[in-house]
Amino acid sequence: MLQVRDLSVEIGGRLVVEAASFDVRSGEKVGLVGRNGAGKTSLLKVLAGESSSITGTVLRRGALGYLHQDVRSGGDQTVTALAQVLSGRGLHDAMIGLEDLRLALERDVSRRSIARYARAEEEFRSAGGYSADSEARRIAAGLGLAGDRLELPVRVLSGGERRRVELARILFAGSELLLLDEPTNHLDTDAKAWLTKFLTSYRGALLVVSHDLVLLDAAITRVLHLDESVVVEYKGTYSQYRTVRKRDEARQTKVAARQKAEIDRLASLADSMRHQTVKRARIARTLDTRVERLRGEAIAAPARQRRISVRLPVPPHSGRVVLVAEGLAKGYGGPAVFSDVDFDLGRMERLLVMGLNGAGKTSLLRILAGESRSDAGRHRFGAGVSVGYYAQEHEGITAGVDVLEHLRRMSGALDQHLRAILGMFGLTGEVAFQDAGTLSGGEKTKLALAQLVAGRHNLLLLDEPTNNLDPPSREAVARALGSWEGTMVIVSHDREFVDELAPDRVLMMPEGTLDFWSEDLLDLVSLA
Repeated sequence: MLQVRDLSVEIGGRLVVEAASFDVRSGEKVGLVGRNGAGKTSLLKVLAGESSSITGTVLRRGALGYLHQDVRSGGDQTVTALAQVLSGRGLHDAMIGLEDLRLALERDVSRRSIARYARAEEEFRSAGGYSADSEARRIAAGLGLAGDRLELPVRVLSGGERRRVELARILFAGSELLLLDEPTNHLDTDAKAWLTKFLTSYRGALLVVSHDLVLLDAAITRVLHLDESVVVEYKGTYSQYRTVRKRDEARQTKVAARQKAEIDRLASLADSMRHQTVKRARIARTLDTRVERLRGEAIAAPARQRRISVRLPVPPHSGRVVLVAEGLAKGYGGPAVFSDVDFDLGRMERLLVMGLNGAGKTSLLRILAGESRSDAGRHRFGAGVSVGYYAQEHEGITAGVDVLEHLRRMSGALDQHLRAILGMFGLTGEVAFQDAGTLSGGEKTKLALAQLVAGRHNLLLLDEPTNNLDPPSREAVARALGSWEGTMVIVSHDREFVDELAPDRVLMMPEGTLDFWSEDLLDLVSLA
């Protein structure tokens, strides 16, 4: 289904994949793993035909289903979510066409009209058109999309819901090859379990990028490890890969150390003989030749796992009351998503906003951030409040603008200081001058968080800030925010992240019920 030969990929002037060759056959389920920024998303784009490579070939057979890491806003956003899912097989347009032919037949009962309708109806039946509605709803329900949400236009859905619709469309299409980039983003526990079961029984070829260890262990049978532009293949589950990879790295480290010691010994011996007798000088030249040959054959020790250590600056002082919201309501042309939402927030307080997908969590944060307007009610900030907003869809990151410029827009500090902030998040070297639109999802998350640090805010509105982060980065961000002395409003499905932050109160949406936080609610975080 997928054949890759001598593929090299460059992004933003960086070589992220070099001379990679591998196959993914029908029935195989392969996980593509590596640290944030290693090039996984860039490689997937090339495999899907959406980006070009420097060298090499990619051959695909059969229909392709490709899930992007970021929520896409393309397509007709006015159609219903159900119509969008059905479009995976072209059945929505087929339904409209069949209805048009039926109406035409009522107006003109001719032999030609009857034949055209009969032919279209037979094609629709053969494509599974009459069972398509129930099948599409079953897949959507498995991914956590309630039936009433499927009747809404795509444009009014939350980012998490739009991603579920796109995933449902791809799964409904029945493609022979699936390329999925972080498919469990925005999914709750039940939806993740359903997707894992679906992919386990999937009969086509699957290549998935994910930081979800449960999915990788349960659904895949082979791992492609990408690091330092090299793709290495491992057989088995993710846990088996980690065991073998750790053993390989230990062996490689020992071999590299032995080779370096021998090179250093011979080089030192040659240096000691170089300026003595003519005979010893000849021996020194012979040793130089051996040293050069050994250096050419030497292997490099595996790069150490890059870890980030995030430190948030002490926030500027604010008044005792940071935020007051009164009677907030929001709708999108139909029934209100939420109404009569009231709460207040004190200095250094942490408020967790919980609710199922579509309950209005993101809409509420966008109103508080000034990105959209409420239909009713109002909110106000206290004295000395500076607001920083982390948007789950990375709206604050602009394609065509380099990474460093994004921080300049947040702060008047010197570039040296701004580059130190980027380095704190692992965005080092030439990445600072890379087009931010070419960053991976994990790198965009780090850039968005770096913008918050550069802005020196004392109130943070955080909408799923750990999405796309690898485990070490997620832990570092959680520790930094957990010890920060500012005020926060948080939306997150990440149980460990919420536990680290230890919220003071919880706002249940869409009801707007306000209560004190209890550890008993932790089990509900991944569900809401």
